[in-house]
Amino acid sequence: MAQLKISWTQTAVKQRNYTFGYWNNRNKSKKYSRKLNQKIKAQIELLKNNPELGKKTDFKETRTISMGHYSIFYKKVNFQIIITGFWDNRRDPKKLFAFLKRG
Repeated sequence: MAQLKISWTQTAVKQRNYTFGYWNNRNKSKKYSRKLNQKIKAQIELLKNNPELGKKTDFKETRTISMGHYSIFYKKVNFQIIITGFWDNRRDPKKLFAFLKRG
């Protein structure tokens, strides 16, 4: 099986960038955000070859893969993995449910 193409929704990019911005501001450094971004890239590389790796969710065709305090939500559509969300699991889950119901 060929590697799948990865794409991010605008919402997922905003969530990821919000998280980076939070940590950049809190730590007064981009070091943690860079480290987190490398972990995200590593998880996505795993998904390219193992799209069924994540757990199924209650939302149609959506799976999630955990990275400690963070979760990546995605869907496999044809030959593509679409990252639909990036979430800090320490945040209010009601906000996550509202986000997932929109998409």
